Amino acid sequence: QVQVVESGGGSVQAGGSLRLSCTASGLTFDDYAMAWFRQAPGKGREGVSYINWSGAGTFYADSVKGRFTISRDNAKNTLYLQMNSLKPEDTAMYYCAADPRPTKLGRRWYEYEYNYWGQGTQVTVSS
Repeated sequence: QVQVVESGGGSVQAGGSLRLSCTASGLTFDDYAMAWFRQAPGKGREGVSYINWSGAGTFYADSVKGRFTISRDNAKNTLYLQMNSLKPEDTAMYYCAADPRPTKLGRRWYEYEYNYWGQGTQVTVSS
């Protein structure tokens, strides 16, 4: 049984940092590309960052580029999101997702292509 579990969320002031983690079990982790999505209250879910199976290919939404860094440790079956210079508009539930396509050049935010999702971890940034 596949399990995807996020952790590391919390409440911080604007300008602060958080590091999210996502641990996956029950699957061959390095067969999967991974991504972080987020959903703010009253809004739809949006893609934040994507990383291919090896970690050599990464992609960011314009809204987080230069502030967030995605990485993975395949030996630990763990995905990370380092979030710096946080803004109130980063407040959202953050989700980790696994895509069985190890790498791809487009369609990174096509949610239906991710077949495993975590329950989310809440990030709240106050001004």
